[in-house]
Formats: sequence, structure tokens, C-alpha cells
Amino acid sequence: MSKLRVAILFGGRSAEHEVSLHSALNVLDSMDRNKYDPVLIGISRDGRWFLNRDSIRLLDAADPKMVRLGETQEEVALTPNGAGSRLISLKENEILRGIDVIFPVLHGPYGEDGSVQGLAKLADLPCVGAGILGSAVGMDKDIMKRLLKESGIPVGRFMTIREKERSLHSYGQLSAELGEVLFVKPANLGSSVGISKVRSRIEWEHAMELAFTFDTKVIVEEEIKGREIECAVLGNDDPAASIPGEIIPHADFYSYDAKYVDEDGAGLEIPARLPEDTVRDVRQMAIRTFTALACRGMARVDFFLTRENTLLVNEINTIPGFTKISMYPKLWAFSGIPYRDLIDRLIMLALEDFERNRKLRTSV
Repeated sequence: MSKLRVAILFGGRSAEHEVSLHSALNVLDSMDRNKYDPVLIGISRDGRWFLNRDSIRLLDAADPKMVRLGETQEEVALTPNGAGSRLISLKENEILRGIDVIFPVLHGPYGEDGSVQGLAKLADLPCVGAGILGSAVGMDKDIMKRLLKESGIPVGRFMTIREKERSLHSYGQLSAELGEVLFVKPANLGSSVGISKVRSRIEWEHAMELAFTFDTKVIVEEEIKGREIECAVLGNDDPAASIPGEIIPHADFYSYDAKYVDEDGAGLEIPARLPEDTVRDVRQMAIRTFTALACRGMARVDFFLTRENTLLVNEINTIPGFTKISMYPKLWAFSGIPYRDLIDRLIMLALEDFERNRKLRTSV
């Protein structure tokens, strides 16, 4: 049997570009080369696609903050080709190779928000992870939280501020409604990029300025005092949830550096020390969240467990990190699915979903 050609997409037009590069290295290292032929496509910050022939070419790879994509001379484009798709060399204007499935390792906008998923659908290709809808609503924290509330899934108190409404809101107003300590974050970004903890009017102004450099919509959330619990979900129509883990930040909150740069920036406790009934509740609520947001394939659901022992969903990540210190693969490894098997299952789930959708009628 011939190997499946899996296009690993990494980099991208996102503030989470560097995280994607490290995640892609680990996905590549864990892929079973007896079953899969990886096609490595690095996407630059300005959106150009470059074919990496034999390995992922990175510059300053040892520095998580300075790492960047090493652009090759082979710029490519993905074009539909009836049943499937193929890569075209923009330099030579020739067909390079076909692709069987896309594995997007793209965090944030232009990758985790439905953009690449839409491209895959137009190209008639299976794509690992959530589809267009699940990706889009999972990325937008405003829409995500409203859908969860509608589904009866508890979330913390929040307010959404659009750029044109910025002058209508103040720290005094928001702190009176949500509490003295606030978290300000871009609505469509992850990895704790652009997030600020706010305790004063001056901090509020700086936080709003920062968040609006990343998005045109900002979420302001109440401070929730409690534990940070994470649970990984895997599957399509019958998803399964992993054993929960706990993040123990060594600073004010679980920052970008703690997630991806500093291996000592936070403690990771797997399994989380929770009573059996709480473990059950976390796993059930993770699956409910995954289903309510129309997710497929994979996701990591992040919770707060309050001092009153109440579970609140913080957010969902439809393309969770795959770095060496990322929780998603660690949670599944502890739950009995090692990294290589996890990558295999994700690809199989993408193929399963694709075949199911291909059977749907496209004419009356």
C-alpha cells in the first residue's frame, strides 16, 4: 500500500507563528514514516507558501522567541484538481506532487479560525481537526462564550468591546460590573498573546492599547480565583476525553512564556489531583463543550475550578499546541495514547470525516 502524503502546514500569518514552528517539528518527528509521506509547507508571516523538501528549515531554532521560518527557493500554491489537490511551483509553473490530507499545525488567525479549513474543503482534501464552523467559533472567544451559555455550559462573566465602541467603556465602569481585577484579551487569538491583567485605570489603558493591536474586538473578563484544569478531547461523532491535568502558574497567570518558552514557567500536574466525581464532571463537560461548538478531531478544553468547587469553561483550542511542553499530547500520553499513535488517530479521524461528508448529496 502506498503511503499517504500528508501536508504539514506550519508558521502562518499569526502572532502565534513561533509556537507553530515548534509544534510542527514535534508532529513531524512523531509521524510514522512507514505509513505517511510528509509534505512540509512553511507559511511565511506575509502568507507565502514554501515547500521544505526534506526537513523543516528554521532559523534560530534554539530560541523559542527568535525562531523563524527559513524560506526556501521553492514557493508553491495549492490548487484543486477534481478529486484531490496538488502543489504547483510558482517559480517553474509545474506540478510538484499530489496531497492526500492536510495537517494544519497553525495556531491563531489564518489557520485555526477556519481559513485553512475552508481552503481544504475547496481543494477537496481531508483536513485534520475541526471544520470551518468549529474552527471559527472556537477561535472567537466572544461567539464561543455566547454559544456555550446558550448550551447551558457555565462560563465566567465577560464583556465584549469592539474597536468603534472603545471610548464608551472605562476601567471604572467595567470594574464595577466585573470586579476590581480584570483580564483584557484579543477576542481572536490564543497562547496568551496580547493578554493583560488589569488592576488600575493606567493598566486598563495600556491593556486596551495592546489588545487592539491584535484584533478589532476585545474580551474583558472577571478574575476567577481557582485552579486551572485542562482536558483533551479526541474524536468525531463519539469523542473521548482524556484524564484532566492541572496548570500551576508560577506568576500572575499562565502567560505565553510559561506555555511555550520557559519550561519552568508553570507546573504541569498530570493527572490533576481531583476527586473522582470532579474528574468525571470535567471529562463530561469537555465533551459537551466540544460538541456544542461543532468541533471535530481534536481540541483542548480549559477550565477554571473555583474555590467553591464550581467548574467554568475558560476556552477551547481547536489546534492545541504540540510543543514538548504542551498539554494536549501529554494528557493523551498519560491516558494511554502515545504521541505517534495520537498523530495516527488524528489523521484517521480526518479521513473518516472526509469520507462521510463525500457521501452527502450535492445535487437535487
